[in-house]
Amino acid sequence: MFKEDRTETRFRWEDIGDVTMGRPTLGGSVPVEAYRLMKYALRDVLIAEFDPYRASDFLSRAGRRAGRELCRQYLDADQDIEDFLEELGERMIQLKMGILVIEKLDRISMDMVLTVAEDLDCSGLPNSDETVCAFDEGLFSGVLEEYAGQSFVVKEVDCWANGDHVCRFAIYAAG
Repeated sequence: MFKEDRTETRFRWEDIGDVTMGRPTLGGSVPVEAYRLMKYALRDVLIAEFDPYRASDFLSRAGRRAGRELCRQYLDADQDIEDFLEELGERMIQLKMGILVIEKLDRISMDMVLTVAEDLDCSGLPNSDETVCAFDEGLFSGVLEEYAGQSFVVKEVDCWANGDHVCRFAIYAAG
């Protein structure tokens, strides 16, 4: 029986629980294959149930929510954008999410191009001629929104799954 009769998102970092207490033997690390097993099975069901566009929208919205919480939990939003992105990159390495590189950054407009090498979501996938990192798009959007207090448009322009060897994201301040 489901008790969650709601329409709003309410995910908070605390919902992750106490991993140390709950997994005293296995710990907090999980192989990339286990993560992708969950992610790509979920993506497949969403595509079959809805369509690829709505599936990507759902994953992006979830990533945005996660990004806001990641920023609140781990990042210092009271610093300049270069230091903030450097800290984000360090945290991404610590969490084994990928290796962040700032390719382009306009501090005034907040337009930027970020790449992620060894991306958790797709590095090593076979070529499918798709961009599959909708969750990452949302994650960057949420992190930056929490940092800057404004919305961002994030579009993956290169992806391992469409033949590139990094994921590249074009990011623009919305509005």
